[in-house]
Amino acid sequence: MAQLLEGARKLGWVLLNAFLRFIFVFINNCVAIPSYCLYCILLQPLRIMDSRYFWLIEGIMFKWMLAMVSLWGWVAGYTVMEWGDDVRPLSEEEAMVIVNHQATGDVCTLMMCLQDKGTVVRKMMWLMDHVFKYTNFGLVSLIHGDFFIRQGKAYRDKQLIYLKDHLDRYYRSRDRKWIVLFPEGGFLRKRRETSQAFAKKNSLPPLTHVTLPRLGATQVILKTLGPQQENGSLGKEASTVHPRQSGSKPKGLQWVVDVTIAYPKARPMDIQTWIFGYRPPTVTHVHYRVYPIKEVPVETKPLTDWLYQRFVEKEDLLAHFYETGAFPPPKGQKEAVSRAMTLDPVRLCLIQSLAFASGYLWYSVLQYFYCCLF
Repeated sequence: MAQLLEGARKLGWVLLNAFLRFIFVFINNCVAIPSYCLYCILLQPLRIMDSRYFWLIEGIMFKWMLAMVSLWGWVAGYTVMEWGDDVRPLSEEEAMVIVNHQATGDVCTLMMCLQDKGTVVRKMMWLMDHVFKYTNFGLVSLIHGDFFIRQGKAYRDKQLIYLKDHLDRYYRSRDRKWIVLFPEGGFLRKRRETSQAFAKKNSLPPLTHVTLPRLGATQVILKTLGPQQENGSLGKEASTVHPRQSGSKPKGLQWVVDVTIAYPKARPMDIQTWIFGYRPPTVTHVHYRVYPIKEVPVETKPLTDWLYQRFVEKEDLLAHFYETGAFPPPKGQKEAVSRAMTLDPVRLCLIQSLAFASGYLWYSVLQYFYCCLF
């Protein structure tokens, strides 16, 4: 009987905690997202006069929005441990970020671990599945200039044309630096069987912890944003001229940042976990490896081989992590060094307070106009 009571008490606490977190996230979205959108509308004259300052302010607000998502996980005890190369020195250089994809929580994890990487978050462009357009955060991403890609053979060719046009129109003009994509084109649990069948048919390595990546979006990004090609690889000068308003010529992509996300016991987190917090405090592990862009081929066959090799390496990294609880050390080193990614609680509280204050301000303004009109 005592055990039943104790179990009921724990269950009640979990349900109460989930309910209170849901209310907090709901109110947070109700005040933060409309405020972001209204400020962007209010600042349209500045966008016409000098778009650089508009996108600077928008980028700061966008980073604050992502910080609030990070807060949801941080309050529940979800933290990040980082391994491999230090990517902070690359924050002001252009880079393409390729990430393995296990669940919707991957996006939340990236939102958290990139918060302390300088201006990366506010100057970042995301490639995400088109279904995210219809979520609560979809309007924010739409204004920011992220690209929503539709999956499936029937849409593939047109989507790549749309992606190139989107990059030409928005990447340089909005001063973007990093572009994030998930080359696998879907969640691990949904694509694993198909990927393994394809690998078997084409004599490719069988993969368990990742799936074989798709080439299309990666190749479009490299050809559109990368430097000039030298012997099938990317060189040092920009391939197309997209001068910023300051008159300087962009260098093009300089790096590929290979990000591998690993969850304890291979149990990925979804966004519902971040919202409701029903999983115990969890440390997600993120491994970075950086490649100079000149090492990356752009022609179809060499790029396919290069990209496949990166995901074979991810498979090895994840297999080692799930076996030992740590990523393997880099070549030439005896031990891998990890570093805890930390968030500033004062900054998070200030951002959250600003969001609630801004929501109240807009509510008061709209209520005043409503009373004047009616």
